[in-house]
Amino acid sequence: MDINTHASWLKDFYISRQWYPYPPFIRLAFLTEEMGELAQAVRTHEIGRDHPDEQRQSVEKQQERILEELADVFDNVLILADKYGYSPEDLMRASESKLRARFGTQESSEPDSGEVL
Repeated sequence: MDINTHASWLKDFYISRQWYPYPPFIRLAFLTEEMGELAQAVRTHEIGRDHPDEQRQSVEKQQERILEELADVFDNVLILADKYGYSPEDLMRASESKLRARFGTQESSEPDSGEVL
């Protein structure tokens, strides 16, 4: 699966669930919620949690939860970007451009002359 295929599927899924119409400031609240869940998952994995009402999770379960929460954050970023008319490529280009400008020019991750990375 590539990022554009996923972004397109995700947008269609959000539309079908009637989640897409929420405006960007509400989407940002959802992103913030997902970031909190990711922070809790990482904290649990890295330093543990001491809650009497929670069972201790295996390392595998902790890593599954981190993956799940990272995916939720990723999806919310893709939807928020789409709300502003940005594609996943736009985000990746902006990231590389900003980092190259700030820290010096390095080769782009985009292949030249048909080279596959």
